[in-house]
Amino acid sequence: MRSAKEEGLIVLRELGLPVPPWFAIDPGTPEDNLKGGFEQLGVATVSVRSGARVSMPGMMTTVLDVREEDLEQAVRTVIASWGSPRAVTYREIHGIPHDLGTSVIVQAMVFGDRDERSGSGVAFSRDPNTGERELFGEFARQARGDVVVAGESDTLPLTELADEHRKALADALDRAERHYRDVCHVEFTIESGRLWLLQVRAGGLSARAAVRVAVDLADEGLIDRAEAVRRVTPRHVRFARTPAIRVTGADLDVIARGRGASPGVVTGRIAVTSEKAARMAVAGPVVLIRPHTSPQDMRGLAASAGVVTARGGPASHAAVVARSMGKPAVVQAGVSVETSGVRVNDRTFAEGTTVTIDGTTGLIVLGEAPVTNGEIDDHLRRLLEWGES
Repeated sequence: MRSAKEEGLIVLRELGLPVPPWFAIDPGTPEDNLKGGFEQLGVATVSVRSGARVSMPGMMTTVLDVREEDLEQAVRTVIASWGSPRAVTYREIHGIPHDLGTSVIVQAMVFGDRDERSGSGVAFSRDPNTGERELFGEFARQARGDVVVAGESDTLPLTELADEHRKALADALDRAERHYRDVCHVEFTIESGRLWLLQVRAGGLSARAAVRVAVDLADEGLIDRAEAVRRVTPRHVRFARTPAIRVTGADLDVIARGRGASPGVVTGRIAVTSEKAARMAVAGPVVLIRPHTSPQDMRGLAASAGVVTARGGPASHAAVVARSMGKPAVVQAGVSVETSGVRVNDRTFAEGTTVTIDGTTGLIVLGEAPVTNGEIDDHLRRLLEWGES
């Protein structure tokens, strides 16, 4: 059975979109077959990525710049990462069977750091937080794709891309969305002015966005109302009524303002490492604040009620994982994470300090902030009516 990643590559190719050549292999593939596939690519270097049947963003190891003689070891490394603590934790959270295993995708490298006309990023066909129909995402100039996903540095919105590349991405995502009949997002690289799509996935939405998209797709005729109702889970309905920090008439001590990356409001005590977050969460809600997160932070992310990162954007590891778990996230918050607390300008907040974060507006407030009740918007109301008819 093909993996979701390989199926996505095939879809992109069949839709006539620019995809670097690749081949897929299963565990136990003879070494001669690996070398033969590598030679057929006709390139000097490749990337070696997981081809798991179920997508686990950021949990599996990726090996870049693999050559002539290192391919077999790179394949073994990727396959072994299926059993890593972070991957096991992710599967347990999302109910993914541990015995599925993974194949491997070997793909010709394209370089987003080639020159000043190069870059990498992630683009969504619709806003993954709200479901609004607009090209959404981020990119980094003269950088490889792992820079964007890692969230170690700030990124630029797609509005900063050249018009030709924005239009090409919008067209590609429109084709993919019509194929999948769902919101899609792609990882892309621009090498010396040439756009390449590295993979495509469907979904990756917040609860609020999932409700809106299901209704909008029905209105657009891509799915029927019955399918729209089937796509929305009870968890989606429960979290679709997104609360917000009440600003009007409230005496708020705003610590910082970041960028909302996963909707919702939560109050909890500051933890600055994943290990401390996991320990502190036993006694009540915790907000994990990190410079950026990585797959090694899965235990802390799972234990925390919400997450804040100093850097990164809405396609960073922290944002993607938070949305998948329905937890509020704020990125690009501009805070300095220290050994025992958080510093913002000339103020320091010790670990254990209570804060409230708003994953829609990006507000971070000292103490427990007043919260407005989430309203039932028109999309949710209509969907509930369809479910009753």
